[in-house]
Amino acid sequence: MKAADIKRGSVVEIDGQIHVAEQLEAKSPSSRGASTLYKIRFRNVQTGQKLDRSLKGDEQLKDADLQRRAVQFSYRDGEHCVFMDQEDFSQYSLSEAELDGQQDYLSEGLEGIMVLIADDKPIGIELPQSVTLEIIDTAPALKGATAAGRTKPARLGTGLEVQVPEYLGAGESIKINTETGRFMSRA
Repeated sequence: MKAADIKRGSVVEIDGQIHVAEQLEAKSPSSRGASTLYKIRFRNVQTGQKLDRSLKGDEQLKDADLQRRAVQFSYRDGEHCVFMDQEDFSQYSLSEAELDGQQDYLSEGLEGIMVLIADDKPIGIELPQSVTLEIIDTAPALKGATAAGRTKPARLGTGLEVQVPEYLGAGESIKINTETGRFMSRA
């Protein structure tokens, strides 16, 4: 796979280890004839360590031997989150450490999740672009507050805290961008 084709969530093999692309930044040089550089932050799926690489667009990286399965979030079992395969109903369990903060976006029955499997072992998940969660606790909604107004902190059903517009109150459902962790809209 060429460096120019890598997207967030792409899985590649670097030095014999499986890595997931987490952040991408393209830098176009000012001089003519110079190639675009891609600064990519990878996460090692086994160790969780971050790896920053600057690559030219035509540099090749090896695709990881990996399987993706569509799953649904089932339940939490102590420090583990359990997912059910939507085709054969088998279950996969990942620890909160392996999920690295992604568990804050998981609500019971959430679909659109892909589990990443390497060597018959689940190594991580890919979340959908956005999720709908309910506001559990926030300051009371202000009458007359506008959509372009100020924000306030809100605690969601999963324990995640986000900034929401002042006009929202407890009990309302909102969409959250799983990439940025920010409020998108009412659900």
